[in-house]
Amino acid sequence: MPDPLTTKTRILLFSAVIFAAGIGAATTFGWTSLTAMPSFMEQPQVDPEVVQPAIDLSSAFINISEAVTPAVVRIAADRPQRMAQGGMDLRDFFPGFPGMPESPREPEERIQTAGGSGFIVSEDGYILTNAHVVHEAREIRVFLSDRREYIAEVVGSDPTTDVAVIRIEGSNFPTLSLGNSSGVRVGEWVLAVGSPGFSGGGGSSLENTVTAGIVSALGRPLQLLQEELARQGWDQDAGFAIENFIQTDAVINPGNSGGPLVNMQGQVVGINAAIASPTGYFQGYGFAIPMDLARRSMEDLIEYGQIRRPYLGIQMNDVDADEAEYYGLPRTAGALIVEVPDDGPARDAGIRADDIIVGVDDQDVESSSHLQALIAQRRPGDQVRIRLYRDRAPQEVTVRLGERELGPQPERQAAAEPSVDERIGIELVELTDEIARELGYSEAGGVVVRRVAPNSPADRRNVSPGLRIIEIDGEAITGLDGAEAHLSELEPGDLVALRVEDPNGNRRNIVIRIPG
Repeated sequence: MPDPLTTKTRILLFSAVIFAAGIGAATTFGWTSLTAMPSFMEQPQVDPEVVQPAIDLSSAFINISEAVTPAVVRIAADRPQRMAQGGMDLRDFFPGFPGMPESPREPEERIQTAGGSGFIVSEDGYILTNAHVVHEAREIRVFLSDRREYIAEVVGSDPTTDVAVIRIEGSNFPTLSLGNSSGVRVGEWVLAVGSPGFSGGGGSSLENTVTAGIVSALGRPLQLLQEELARQGWDQDAGFAIENFIQTDAVINPGNSGGPLVNMQGQVVGINAAIASPTGYFQGYGFAIPMDLARRSMEDLIEYGQIRRPYLGIQMNDVDADEAEYYGLPRTAGALIVEVPDDGPARDAGIRADDIIVGVDDQDVESSSHLQALIAQRRPGDQVRIRLYRDRAPQEVTVRLGERELGPQPERQAAAEPSVDERIGIELVELTDEIARELGYSEAGGVVVRRVAPNSPADRRNVSPGLRIIEIDGEAITGLDGAEAHLSELEPGDLVALRVEDPNGNRRNIVIRIPG
């Protein structure tokens, strides 16, 4: 055995040699504590006065973002689907697991979660979003920017404008100011704000995204809503879809749907709704529902729970340059009437086929979709002044708008009455001696997770088959009856803490919110 002093001396000598070698090598490159560090330039390379407009614009974007994002929410909508049984099951890990049949599993109701965005418009929790974000949702979870989580209810949904109103319980929520989309101009700066990412917990790396761009065009008819209504079997309503989108080059992707498009005063001028891309991801064009139209839908949904759609009673087309010249129009704009049904308000007011509508009250009509949007912003029974051209001469008529009966409105699916463990997505079994040996537990007792449903609250919280539940809300669990009794006392929206253990003795707490 070497002398300890000799060993220590050797270590010190070795360290000294290494240190000296390091100093020598570092000195070669000029990087030692014995020489001065090189100086780094910290002064601007461009005169701030030259780029001050850009700096001011950047500061404006920062101020707008800070003011707007607290009221932008992340929405996770759970939709049931009937399909082959999936998810994680102990049978997947242990073929022939005790007490578990080998036969193919029966089809089951699975939950698929779709994400989107929305924004709070009132301190008492009313939220605007897209109808397609919450369509047929069994449960809607809303996440605020401060990581608070709520269960929302659907106030109403309008598939003809793709606008929906949902609500969360509470008060003093941050809100956004609603602007006037009729004042939007091509070329002005806008910001598209959203919260596209979603997860089982409160956090996500994709929360609160802000993109900037300009308004590229106004009044874009994309036929997207008409096609979707027809696909869902609401053909009678497809012709009443209002498509008068604001086009922007601010980046909009699927998860931004329902988020606000805001102007440089931080006011909402549109609801992000769609992208023009064969891949489903942004490729240069994004579209938003004008706020004037969305506000009108919102008011009806809050007041009546459904849309009261006014109608004029005409069939129409856009006007092209040849038609504008033929009919003596001052410019290529307006809506050419091709048919006037006998029982509509337009017929009663004396409007005829081949009339060209060029204005509603004090607003000029740019196209047929624009006319449709202008009428949709009124209420049934309103009187409007219609400016038109007939026989190459301008005329005016007054029309009292009728009310269009829309088809069955999409309703939120009523949830069945499953047990709490089914709602959070777990199936529990007793941890018997046989199962304990199979899984590697040192002893039996308590309950073990047999199966986790895909996309369920438990799945989103990383619960996996084979975990033993030893406590629920601090109460020791010794058997299946005790676990189910405790869970059955919980109500939708409650939080429950499961203390779980794996076969290696590792323990952790898992907090899950009980869905509705």
